[in-house]
Amino acid sequence: MVAAIREADAGAIDHDVVIVGSGFSGIGAAVELQRRGFHDYVILEKADEPGGTWRDATYPGLAVDMPSFIYSYAFNLSADWDHVYPKGAEIFDYTLATADRFGVTPRIRTSAAVLRSSWDDATDTWTTELTSGERIRSRYLVSASGLLVEPRLPEIEGIEDFAGDVVHTGRWDPDLALEGKRVAMIGTGASAIQVVPAIVDEVAALSVFQRTPIWLMSKPDAEIPPHVKRLFARLPFLQRLVRWLLFAIVEVTLGPGFVHYKRFPFLIDRLEKNLVEWMRSQVDDPETQEKLIPDYSFFCKRPSFSNTYYACFNREHVSLVTESIERVESSGIRTTDGTLHPFDVIVCATGYSVFDPSCMPNFEIRGRGGRSLGEEWGRDRYRAYEGASVPGYPNLFLFMGPYSAAGASYFTMIDTQSRHMSRCLVEARRRGATRVEIRDEAFRADFRRIERRRESTLLFAGRCDTSNSYYFDAHGDTPGLRPVTGGQHWLRSRTFPLRDYRFEGGEVAGG
Repeated sequence: MVAAIREADAGAIDHDVVIVGSGFSGIGAAVELQRRGFHDYVILEKADEPGGTWRDATYPGLAVDMPSFIYSYAFNLSADWDHVYPKGAEIFDYTLATADRFGVTPRIRTSAAVLRSSWDDATDTWTTELTSGERIRSRYLVSASGLLVEPRLPEIEGIEDFAGDVVHTGRWDPDLALEGKRVAMIGTGASAIQVVPAIVDEVAALSVFQRTPIWLMSKPDAEIPPHVKRLFARLPFLQRLVRWLLFAIVEVTLGPGFVHYKRFPFLIDRLEKNLVEWMRSQVDDPETQEKLIPDYSFFCKRPSFSNTYYACFNREHVSLVTESIERVESSGIRTTDGTLHPFDVIVCATGYSVFDPSCMPNFEIRGRGGRSLGEEWGRDRYRAYEGASVPGYPNLFLFMGPYSAAGASYFTMIDTQSRHMSRCLVEARRRGATRVEIRDEAFRADFRRIERRRESTLLFAGRCDTSNSYYFDAHGDTPGLRPVTGGQHWLRSRTFPLRDYRFEGGEVAGG
């Protein structure tokens, strides 16, 4: 690890760039900075080791729901994946290996939790304060602390009185023993459909409490044979070709099906019928089949992949409970029909807090005049120019900011936001500027485009009222997804007009 960073003195900076978060976004931002000649940076990580979400998530059955060929950095394709859909441990190892390979690891400070970052208009710098009290001054600030950070426990009366174990999938207890236990699974999202098949053989009884069914697709997973790995290692262009083919498939399906749903609703209608037919072929009981059919459009809520989840409901010791939970008692869960379901363990697969002032951003960011980014977003709607920057917060660049994600993979967002950031920093260096800030008119024009385009998307033209989807925030907006294809966003990150920004200070006062 790098040596301790000294307390910032007046008029001096400790680093050109402070990156908050050492997950995929933080590492991707660091590699891009290095590629563009910015080597004076530090990554601040609150945990005692790097890795982000894939460090924290360790629940049984954990795996990626995207193929490894596209769920990886374009600049670091790996020929060592064991499965088409990597397991959680594989992804975590890949994260650390990428940081090591590109020389990022020595720039990561662990156990360095950020309390707040504040902009100083007099010196064009950010001062980042750690919970330890240390202050670090930098020219630029990159928020890469992720979105799926704070697990959300269900707000159910009495859950604190349960006599057994309560665990959230986002903070799994490795010492939790499930063998022979009666287990309740609250939630049917992406983590639940992985945990259920992983524990079904060891538990005595398993009840899945479903509020909202999930659209589920079969998972074309397989082990990658050694000879295929060797071929990818010797001929890397083959893996890159597979990657681009998968991206192309997503573009031609996601474009008409999701982004332009209003014009092509029949594509999603056909897909939904196929998925229902497939589900019926997997589940024996007709009554259970009906309970598993969503009444909202595909993709209103995050869909997922599994070849084994549905079949679990054919097991005698597995039940699907759709009655609402009234409260938790010391011995189990009581539903609104009056039934008390006894359990030894409650597993909460209830997701994370997202696009909420308490966690977005997940550290305090104070811009020009002391304004608070979290308060502004909570009050005035979540907005960011191309998902990357906000007026009043100079020299700040966001990863997983509002409307930054588009396309097949999280790594598409990392690529677009990295390029957006580096284009601004390179231009500032060329001009000798010390301040980069998005113009208010460009910021507002970008959001007007989003509002116009989103009306054609499935989220606004489809049937989403009953989806209980985290895609929608308290304002009724969908800031997690940009209403364009991944290809469009990729191109835009390389072509947006630099005149949309003001470059000031240094040698170019007034821009």
